[in-house]
Amino acid sequence: MPTDLPNLLTLSRIAAVPLLVLLAYGGGGWGDVAACAVFSIAAITDYFDGKIARDRQMTSAFGRMLDPIADKLLVGAALMLLAGLGRLSLLGLLPAIVILLREILVSGLREYLASLRVGMPVTRLAKWKTGFQMGALGVLLAGDTGARALGLGFLPLSLLGELGLWAAAVLTMITGWDYMISGLRHAGAQDAQAAATLRGRS
Repeated sequence: MPTDLPNLLTLSRIAAVPLLVLLAYGGGGWGDVAACAVFSIAAITDYFDGKIARDRQMTSAFGRMLDPIADKLLVGAALMLLAGLGRLSLLGLLPAIVILLREILVSGLREYLASLRVGMPVTRLAKWKTGFQMGALGVLLAGDTGARALGLGFLPLSLLGELGLWAAAVLTMITGWDYMISGLRHAGAQDAQAAATLRGRS
């Protein structure tokens, strides 16, 4: 049900997106700190909604549908904000592009495999990718201005965030390739089955 706790946590990630945008647009050190806090809290719910659903046996079709959508909305909004507000260097844009394209790729693969009634399990490596990605985006949203507001101006948060984003991008390419191979394998099997059916009718 949409009102179950895991689904409410998932919905909260979607609700956090407009708040994140407003805080990031507001600018200023404390605005960046608040944007980082909102993003980080929303990212943490991604872990707890799945854990609670499994532990309490509250998994649902609604949750399985909405969870990846909420993740992609949150990540996509953060990446677009960072790029649009000039918070990424030219080198930092490259991993951001890789991550965004991978999200589109996986969404397409999930849609195709769902039509075959085939699931796409989340691998351990994909979970590591998500951890690096969410951590890096949170740090980048705070940025150097947020660090100065907290009295931590000596920390190069923007640089650390971009390094984390590069790590996430490398893992993104590996997991994206694995998912692509899986999709091609299923597509090949479907084509072979269709060809065999046609030969049997001829």
